[in-house]
Amino acid sequence: MENASLAGRLYARLEALAVALQPLVALAVRLYVFRVFFWSGMLKLRDWGSTLYLFTSEYHVPVLPPAVAAVMGAGGELIFPILLLLGWRGRFAAAGLFVVNLVAVISYPGLEPVMIKDHVLWAVLIAYLFFHGTGRWSLDALLNRPRPAKLREGRA
Repeated sequence: MENASLAGRLYARLEALAVALQPLVALAVRLYVFRVFFWSGMLKLRDWGSTLYLFTSEYHVPVLPPAVAAVMGAGGELIFPILLLLGWRGRFAAAGLFVVNLVAVISYPGLEPVMIKDHVLWAVLIAYLFFHGTGRWSLDALLNRPRPAKLREGRA
């Protein structure tokens, strides 16, 4: 019986540690995803001629004309990561980046297996943010926290 009690206490401590570290882990995931996608978008902007060439000849985005796909791809890689980094409208940003990531995989038939693994990793991290939220250290959490009754009623 004593071993079961010890195991229960250890599990409770592990659970408390995981809960305490959740905001830090969510922030780390947001920083990593931001870095990957934002710098990819910046690279597209730095050499727009090359970007248009790639979207015309290498990337085959379904339905969209290459110039529109290039603008949408670069825009998505710049805007959604900033929203995620701030943790503002995090689920919307995560859904947008998930689509950007998926379109990248679909549109570029020359992806090597190692590159596909990167996209799978990014998809999993983005899905984590979508389903679990951006964490307590985010604008979403700050803006959505309960306010005291006096502030809600307009009294100071």
